[in-house]
Amino acid sequence: MSRASYQDIQAEVRRRIQTRVWKPGDTIPTEVDLAKEFNCARATINRALRELAETGLLERRRKSGTRVSLNPMRKATLDIPITRLEIEGRGQTYRHKLLESQQVSAPDALSAEMNLGRSQMLVHLKTLHMADGRPFMYEDRWINPKAARGILRAKLAEVSANEWLVQNVPISHGDIAFQALGADTDQAAALGVTVGTALFIIDRLTWMGTQTVTKVRLAYGPGYRMVTQI
Repeated sequence: MSRASYQDIQAEVRRRIQTRVWKPGDTIPTEVDLAKEFNCARATINRALRELAETGLLERRRKSGTRVSLNPMRKATLDIPITRLEIEGRGQTYRHKLLESQQVSAPDALSAEMNLGRSQMLVHLKTLHMADGRPFMYEDRWINPKAARGILRAKLAEVSANEWLVQNVPISHGDIAFQALGADTDQAAALGVTVGTALFIIDRLTWMGTQTVTKVRLAYGPGYRMVTQI
């Protein structure tokens, strides 16, 4: 019998759940038992089950084993887009302007949110992204140079921090929030709107393993529409 790949194992696990061989709430066989059944390494089983757990199909708990979720949910995964490509994909000309760049000690509240030591130095950037010469999005970003190695040498006036980070720092996970907020003074000045104008806001905190990489707030001008897939 040939060794099964993790994709083969995932397909079989899904089949057993869909056909109710394993019912919601059932504890499935251990990784050791599944490795014997599928004639593969335990690490292969671990990868297959871990990825299925990330989709919400399985629940994994230490010392309790793995079970079929009682209420399986499909989770949406959002890629971090490169703003330049997003604008060019609309058939528009892209340009960005680095409005502010400094190395500063992280404020206490931000240090706590980014799980950093007190007084750790961060790179603070404010950038305006433009489409066909018009304001498209205003970015207020904090970067941890200990995680984003090379950022201090990067020519961010030529390549935006957004694009540099996507291309140079492997992100493992993050948190993201969406909301509508009235424009503050900086956002209004950059986007050419009045203070209090409703803007589409994305707050994102990204990690590389146990290190936080960047905390960013993206403020999009009126009329922006976000389209994604689940």
